[in-house]
Amino acid sequence: MAFFRLSILAAIVLLVKSSVVAFLSPLKDLKLQKTRKYPTIRRRVNCLSSSTFSIDAVLGFFDDYLNRGKSTEKLNLENAKDIVSNLVINQNCYSSAKGAEEFAEACASDVVYEDCFLENPVIGKEAVRERMLLKVRERGGIADSLRLDRISDGKKACGFAWAWISGNNMEGLRGTTFVELNEVGKIVYVREIPESIYKPGDLTVKLLEAVTKNAKPTPFTPYQKKTPVAANEIVKYLFNEVQGSEIEESMRFFDESIVYRDFNFENVLRGKNEVRKFINDFSFPGIVFKLQKVDDGVLSSSFTWEVEINGAKGPKGISLYELNPDTNLINYVRDIPESAIKPPPLGALARVLRPGVGVFQAVAIGSREIE
Repeated sequence: MAFFRLSILAAIVLLVKSSVVAFLSPLKDLKLQKTRKYPTIRRRVNCLSSSTFSIDAVLGFFDDYLNRGKSTEKLNLENAKDIVSNLVINQNCYSSAKGAEEFAEACASDVVYEDCFLENPVIGKEAVRERMLLKVRERGGIADSLRLDRISDGKKACGFAWAWISGNNMEGLRGTTFVELNEVGKIVYVREIPESIYKPGDLTVKLLEAVTKNAKPTPFTPYQKKTPVAANEIVKYLFNEVQGSEIEESMRFFDESIVYRDFNFENVLRGKNEVRKFINDFSFPGIVFKLQKVDDGVLSSSFTWEVEINGAKGPKGISLYELNPDTNLINYVRDIPESAIKPPPLGALARVLRPGVGVFQAVAIGSREIE
């Protein structure tokens, strides 16, 4: 009997939907006739209960009811990792016009896209649509894709490491992107940072030595030792509580097999001894890494940060941490800072001369370790 009543209800819904479409479709402009996706019935109920609502809201409500559960079986629309993976891998949002449109449709109306190659962030869904389409056009169809190399397992936010892949089997520019969703599963914030073409290496240390020469040491803040388990909680503990105190307390969370990629340098660090020396070398008075956004990843976590130097705001960045599932210790780190000059001159020139790979010297696909 219950099934019979549901069948009748479904038939009524189909009939009403057909009537609504037939009556309202002539009123829709060309833009509204594009395919739209409606993430949740709850959002549409809110639209319908307001004093005014759009034709798309009405049709979207019926589409959500009739297709409930179908899209979420294939892709969890409230899971940041799955949404991003789908857009980058399946939709090719960085290398195809259709994919760029899909990315825009996955964004909230008030989305902020902080492309750190540019001087100012891109704000609003339509502005992001234009920027994504421009990214595709600037690569001139030479590039096959943007390869997703690593991605954190966050549900509300995530970060991913990527590389540009060209159609002639070469790979080039690398970078990291952080993506955050709002309460209804729409992209509300993005920070994207490409690697710098010029990597200063040890000159970074010398520069920081000069900048902090007369800086006063940050007062030590007592903290209670903890052993967090989830990757995002480890990140918060290390940066919000341990930072500026005992290096060995930080080292307690690194695996012996740690691989540390800092894009200020050409080569990666390997093993705890190299990482310990690196952290010690960069422990200058007056320099603090301020956490901004942290995803909710468990085995891996991505987060955004900003450096403060003697109280003044410095460069922003993104990091990606991964845990060894056997030891629950950090076995991979990827740090990438933004350029001080935007757009960076060398990076901009490389994109003009070699739009497919975005660097002056590309390498064969698979010839470098994904780090």
